Amino acid sequence: MSRTVGDFLVSRLHAWGVRRLFGYPGDGINGVFGALNRADEKIAFIQTRHEEMAAFMAAAHAKFTGEIGVCIATSGPGASHLITGLYDARLDHQPVLAIVGQQARTALGGHYQQELDLLSVFKDVAGDFVQQASHPAQVRHLVDRAVRIALANRTVTAIILPNDLQEMPYEEPPREHGTIHSGVGYRAPRCLPCEADLDAAAEILNAGERVAILVGAGALGACDEVIAVADRLQAGAAKALLGKAALPDDLPWVTGSIGLLGTEPSWDLMRDCDTLLMIGSGFPYSEFLPAEDQAKAVQIDLKPSMLSLRYPMDVNLVGDASETLKALLPRLRQKDGKWRGKIEAKVADWWTLLEKRAMAAANPVNPQRVTWELSPRLPDRAIITSDSGSCANWYARDVRMRRGMMGSLSGGLASMGAAVPYAIAAKFAHPDRPIIGLVGDGAMQMNNMAELITVAKYWHQWQDPRFVICVFNNEDLNQVTWEQRIIEGDPKFNASQQIPDVPYHKFAELIGLRGIFVDDPEQLGNAWESALTKTRPVLLEVKTDPEVPALPPHITFKQMKSMSEALLKGDPHEAGIIKGTVRQILSAIRRA
Repeated sequence: MSRTVGDFLVSRLHAWGVRRLFGYPGDGINGVFGALNRADEKIAFIQTRHEEMAAFMAAAHAKFTGEIGVCIATSGPGASHLITGLYDARLDHQPVLAIVGQQARTALGGHYQQELDLLSVFKDVAGDFVQQASHPAQVRHLVDRAVRIALANRTVTAIILPNDLQEMPYEEPPREHGTIHSGVGYRAPRCLPCEADLDAAAEILNAGERVAILVGAGALGACDEVIAVADRLQAGAAKALLGKAALPDDLPWVTGSIGLLGTEPSWDLMRDCDTLLMIGSGFPYSEFLPAEDQAKAVQIDLKPSMLSLRYPMDVNLVGDASETLKALLPRLRQKDGKWRGKIEAKVADWWTLLEKRAMAAANPVNPQRVTWELSPRLPDRAIITSDSGSCANWYARDVRMRRGMMGSLSGGLASMGAAVPYAIAAKFAHPDRPIIGLVGDGAMQMNNMAELITVAKYWHQWQDPRFVICVFNNEDLNQVTWEQRIIEGDPKFNASQQIPDVPYHKFAELIGLRGIFVDDPEQLGNAWESALTKTRPVLLEVKTDPEVPALPPHITFKQMKSMSEALLKGDPHEAGIIKGTVRQILSAIRRA
């Protein structure tokens, strides 16, 4: 049998280092699946329950490995289902390639079944490169360009393959006019700013008396360099959510997360600093950064398009975080520790306050306590994923990252439904590492329950079976409920916010996993210890109180006014809100 276009595609992806595809089959992409079957498992195929989950897994694979993530789907609905997960990758600057089928070339333009204008469908999310193949000799450069552009630009690309083309004999491009002869290979260059810009940045950082650092996902992998620069400047450091693993939380000058999900020390750090160094972060909420004209500022980022976007920077440095900080360090003068001493005192007080908040009584379990009890029990090298929603608040504030750990969530898109596919992709990428996923019950019902079936299908292949999904069951779309109250001044709208009570732990047991249920806060510690020592994946379900507010680090008059208006309008859970809020505020009262 001659080699088909599908066979060539699989072999070319293998030559590029691709060893895993996430996706779902269909007749529009059968030619590639036949090739995968003939390829002697050179590339593993991970069958998800839904194409959206495959795209989330591809994005997470890129995040947790630095490699390109690849997802595959059939034509029509299969292709369109990928879009949300692909936008997650695009907004978080991750290299992902989508391979999708299409109807036969002779049918295109004929309003054929499952015929979509996929070039238009993918035009935005894969705007750097999306092409539809029309001839076997074209496929070589389509694959090479799609992979190289995705890696070089840290973005999403897409290849569309008509189903009849996939089965055709592959042809190398002839040596003649109008053909393309591409090749395999890409290594990211060493990227450093100009010497003059490094000198200008050092001048600003040396002149500052109160330096604040903000790190994001671009600082992952530059932990030692960030610490060295922070120690030289005697700075404090806050972390954007995607940069949570960039610095360990046991450093006394690390103030934790910033923003609505952030900490009081991070708020104070930005409010009181006179100099800002932003490293690899696109943190979007400018109200949590220093006021304009308050601070001199320097930014380091690989993407020029992200520079001076969130704050008017005095010096913009295009470069890799690690390399740029190494070049910057010899230019920096050692500062005294007066400013840092104040930061460390606030951080110590904050951890004490968080413990009080986590231990405050609730009905039945305080959701903060779920992550507070997890932190000291996290195994070394653990990878933690979180969904969007109120659970992200507790991930951001209460989970204490240590060196060697990893963690992520849907950042720029902030999509529900990413935690379980992220956790699955993390486990395939690092089968020897323990994985913990934190999920709200809304996201669990939306699409994550189905992916537990994927876990049940594959977990026997994993070197280390420790894989725990923790569901915060509060029967409420909790983050939006509090946004309705605090931002809009509206009471909870039960018709939109209440969701069914589902026995998630029993569903896990039904499909062969372990299930643990907790509705007593005193049992949380033992439950985590049990879950993290099981010999098969575990679903830990905790019955949490929806009326525990995720208090922002700084409560404005407008927010208090909106909350009061919501209560005056008659919130259906008014008594619980008052009790929960009072408990959290009382827990904030420090000992004299």
